[in-house]
Amino acid sequence: MDGDTVLGCAQATYIPGLGRNGEERVLIEAVRVRADRRGGGLGRELMRQTVDRARLRGCGLMQLTSGKPRADAHRFYESLGFARSHEGFKLAL
Repeated sequence: MDGDTVLGCAQATYIPGLGRNGEERVLIEAVRVRADRRGGGLGRELMRQTVDRARLRGCGLMQLTSGKPRADAHRFYESLGFARSHEGFKLAL
């Protein structure tokens, strides 16, 4: 935050797991940085803090999805160490 202005956000959902020896995982969604603040390291810091919190909680895996056309976001996540590992599917209800 900058005063009362929100500059970025990320939603973390912690999910109990059956796989990976019952380790909890964290699903990251809604990662956003205000357009006029992009490129200054805010998103990188936001993700670093999110990873740190998940590690402190004992999570064994962090996962996220990103829309296929978002090439800049994909490069950003890969620069943080995320690997493309699955093809995602959605069903609108």
